Amino acid sequence: MKYVDEFRDGRLAAGIAAAIAREADPARTYSFMEFCGGHTHAISRYGVTDLLPPNVRMIHGPGCPVCVLPIGRVDMAIELVLQHGVTLCTYADTVRVPASGGLSLLKAKAGGGDVRMVYSAADALALAREQPGRQVVFFAIGFETTTPPTAVVLRQARALGLENFSVLCCHVLTPSAIATILESPEVRRYGTVPIDGFVGPAHVSTVIGSRPYEFFAEEYRKPVVIAGFEPLDVMQAILMLVRQVNDGRAEVENEFSRAVDRDGNVKAQNLVAEAFELRREFEWRGLGIVPYSALRIREAYAAFDAERRFPLAYRAVADNKACECGAILRGVKRPWDCKLFGTVCTPENPMGSCMVSSEGACAAHYTYGRYRNAA
Repeated sequence: MKYVDEFRDGRLAAGIAAAIAREADPARTYSFMEFCGGHTHAISRYGVTDLLPPNVRMIHGPGCPVCVLPIGRVDMAIELVLQHGVTLCTYADTVRVPASGGLSLLKAKAGGGDVRMVYSAADALALAREQPGRQVVFFAIGFETTTPPTAVVLRQARALGLENFSVLCCHVLTPSAIATILESPEVRRYGTVPIDGFVGPAHVSTVIGSRPYEFFAEEYRKPVVIAGFEPLDVMQAILMLVRQVNDGRAEVENEFSRAVDRDGNVKAQNLVAEAFELRREFEWRGLGIVPYSALRIREAYAAFDAERRFPLAYRAVADNKACECGAILRGVKRPWDCKLFGTVCTPENPMGSCMVSSEGACAAHYTYGRYRNAA
């Protein structure tokens, strides 16, 4: 990609929109799930849905790493800060996720806890080296995109022999989430969430490649088109999905060929395989317990595993009963279906995780879409 403007050209967008309208069969509906929160943000920001015909519907998926983090995991991080006195480092959005008892990591920091917002895992490692008298824990979240950097700092910590650095690992896996959605009662049994295909994630696919999605095309007969995050990327992917549905095909296509290939980043995959192994089960907000959907630190790096270094126990915590974040993450509801949206729940006062991150469906719609609904 030479210029961003090339992928935000309004004239080209109008041409793709016309092609979608021309090729979408008016006698049927098309329902496509954009799994990644980056795509949700792009769709809201650039008004992509306004350019689609009424029978082409986009469904928000659970691809926001902050949104799918369950309350119990945030509680563990807060426990490390308030009860064990660690210096906790994590990405900025994570500190605002609501936890138990009205707390969040940001409120724990306001109460005297040492919570640091960092740009990368390497920043947390550097802090541990600078302050050898402090126990520094990196609260690692995210999909396959952010997992390799965590693997790198684990390797570096072991090479340096750091005794004051550890990782609270909450890395999750995209393919497992897609499979859970396709096996969910809303999709398979009741059909309340019809899914005709997926817009595959961009950054995740640069790491894992397009190969893992071939299973969904073959087993579930659902087309997948991997797309970049620019508006023309998303619109081209939608057009490709419409054509696959019309042709009765279910294939993996790669619109984002400028950054993704079939095999992905093999070096990054090897780093991850060295440091991590599959968890038997992991709770996702909105999806519940999903088997083999997350990673834990391997025995070779056990000395840097915060769950082993500190006496932590995971406890599942129910979401706020009035918050529809779980249903929104499954595609069952949309942000404006929640009674709290835009009134009690805002980015400044989030009741659920979907309003915290800019990749969350509620935050994206609050920023770019709520005025359209009001009109």
